Amino acid sequence: MTETTMDQTSLDTLGPVDYVVVEFPAGASSFTGEMAAELVALVEAGTIRVIDALILVKDEDGSVEAMELSDVEDLGPLREVEAQLAELLAAEDVDHLAAAMEPGSTAGVLIWENLWAAPFASAARRAGGQLIADGRIPIQAIIAPIEADDAASTEGD
Repeated sequence: MTETTMDQTSLDTLGPVDYVVVEFPAGASSFTGEMAAELVALVEAGTIRVIDALILVKDEDGSVEAMELSDVEDLGPLREVEAQLAELLAAEDVDHLAAAMEPGSTAGVLIWENLWAAPFASAARRAGGQLIADGRIPIQAIIAPIEADDAASTEGD
């Protein structure tokens, strides 16, 4: 695996950067290591570079504790990923993210560069292009109409 840190990355070659916040309601989390293994596989394949990762814990009283991966004792395969993090999120970012969380929940925050798209993004910038919009379609928005179509076709049989 080639290790490139954010310090070594030219802004000209930087790919699109995304983030995701995954909330685990109180008592509903089951951390088996599967998520860590999938994340490490994406990094090792050169698909993404993890820029920052946090674990947020929101107590029942609304107070929030933010932990960097380096604060976690047993990272297992995430140890290699943790060593390359840039720690971009500020306290105000944490406050904003925590406001969306339910009391008693835990959330994982992940920011990554899409290395697979970096050559295209760099070429677009060199051609004078600039990103004017981007977005993400939540998987639930895709699943709901498919399930509705399946239900409708089943009823018609």
